[in-house]
Amino acid sequence: MHRTERFRTIFSVAFLLTASNNISMIIGDRLRALREEKKLSQGDIEKRTGLLRCYISRVENGHTVPAIETLEKLARALECPLYQLFYDGEEPPQLPNLPKRKTSDDIAWGSVGKEARFLNKLRRLLSKADEGDRKLILYMAQKMANR
Repeated sequence: MHRTERFRTIFSVAFLLTASNNISMIIGDRLRALREEKKLSQGDIEKRTGLLRCYISRVENGHTVPAIETLEKLARALECPLYQLFYDGEEPPQLPNLPKRKTSDDIAWGSVGKEARFLNKLRRLLSKADEGDRKLILYMAQKMANR
């Protein structure tokens, strides 16, 4: 399961838990709609998942709330991503507007801004220095780092 799909699933479940007191009916209705849309019978789902037909019926009618592992089996049987079991309609729920995470390039010192200009200048100056001077600078830097 991709990180985006996992996030959508968690977001959808949290939304449904706060928006509805009867999550079993929503999941059951959604499972039935997806099954019928794909023209599958409860027997077909039974064969694909190994779950009993009477259990599938109980889930679809809202008498039983399936475990997440069972929902994963049902999603695989219906050939759809897991998060699609948790919302009504054709479109997934809108994701919240979250701030962008920094990439490793943004976090690395000297990759952008003032530090990048300083590092570039240091590279140019070190390339002009002779081998003896570079060794001396490296030795001093190592001594300072050990303090």
